[in-house]
Amino acid sequence: MYKKQINKYLYSHKVIHMKRLYFIYSFIIFSTLVKAQTNYYEFFNDSILRIDYTIGGNFETTEIFPGQMKKEPFYSGSRKNIIDTKNYGTFRYRLFDKRSKKLIFSKGFCDLFQEWQTTIEAKKIKKSFYQSARLPFPKHEIQFTIDQRKRDGNFIRIFSTDINPKDHFILNEKSQKYKHEIILKSGTPKHKVDLVFLPEGYTEKEMEKFINDVRRMTGIIFSESPFNKHKKDFNIYAVKVPSVESGTDIPGENIYKNTAFNSTFYTFNTPRYLTTTDMKDIYDATSTIPCDHIYLLVNTRRYGGGGFYNFISVCSADNELTSKTIVHEFGHGFAGLADEYYTSSVSYNNFYNLKIEPWEPNITTLVAFDEKWKNTIKQKTPIPTPDTEKYENKIGVFEGGGYNTKGIYRPYRDCRMKSNKAKGFCPVCQHAIEETIEWYCK
Repeated sequence: MYKKQINKYLYSHKVIHMKRLYFIYSFIIFSTLVKAQTNYYEFFNDSILRIDYTIGGNFETTEIFPGQMKKEPFYSGSRKNIIDTKNYGTFRYRLFDKRSKKLIFSKGFCDLFQEWQTTIEAKKIKKSFYQSARLPFPKHEIQFTIDQRKRDGNFIRIFSTDINPKDHFILNEKSQKYKHEIILKSGTPKHKVDLVFLPEGYTEKEMEKFINDVRRMTGIIFSESPFNKHKKDFNIYAVKVPSVESGTDIPGENIYKNTAFNSTFYTFNTPRYLTTTDMKDIYDATSTIPCDHIYLLVNTRRYGGGGFYNFISVCSADNELTSKTIVHEFGHGFAGLADEYYTSSVSYNNFYNLKIEPWEPNITTLVAFDEKWKNTIKQKTPIPTPDTEKYENKIGVFEGGGYNTKGIYRPYRDCRMKSNKAKGFCPVCQHAIEETIEWYCK
């Protein structure tokens, strides 16, 4: 009896001790993240500094060619979280205060060029893509840098320049203001996720259809978990930019349309891959309204889409699988989620280095699995986890993901990031999405 009481006491004492350690550990992490951030208004005002550039090269070289700089009306991002602590993306922008050398802003992102570098074509020719960086407008002189994540997972600097905010070559012209409708208004932009839909291949006469399509897409997004719990955290806008012709390019079928943002199927010669490289016109069209993420909605019944972290999401509007695709591509663009499928054909070659841990939160090579979802797996679940019905709807480590049948693992048997048959996002992906929402809203 006394032995049982002693064991009970020791167990209770251990639980309390572990809780204290967890609290202390959480407090240290929180304090570190808070200290990592800077005082926004010490270094920035509420406008945007837009830096246009061209990125080019081949499978082993990357070059940056700077273009115009512009001042745009207002920065809608968080005033608290301005230094990226997630370490996501294949590239990142960083701003350093020129006087103190202090890091004052950073943002990870992905783009189409980095994907193109892994194609066979990149081994034959050089190619360039137009891009833009949209950053809070600095009060003082800064150093602006672009870093690229290399094959070993580490970032290297590929571009650096000093920028004086008083430079008379920073354009301060009046932007063309397109009509827009507010689909959802939940609060002040700096405390919300500001999602902007752009119409692609909608003519002037089809603007009403575009607005109705955006309302339908909004309903689809907020019917999915975890977005259904965070509708109050979003503002959604629909900008009315008409195209000359309806539809989009389908080069494999010799179909070409004159559209506002030059979208196209057959990206990298993959029929379903729907993207655009016309980022200049896209950023021009969204320059007068709050914007954290852009969704290009394409007026076509054909199946397809694409998504790039902190860059853009693209989806066809009227396919029977649009309700699945719209949230899948938003998972890429908004939360940095990786593709978990491995049987569909893609144009990439050796996209992931299996000797390092991928940065995306929903796949792992087990190289540094402690950084991922390991602590959410039940003790009796084997690692790797057999892909059998026994582990249906259980978090595990299932082999196959990131376009690889071997060496890359996913957290669930099926998920919206794996297939159109899944009921929705798995718990690991949902957690990553919620973290991103909270990041914007603080």
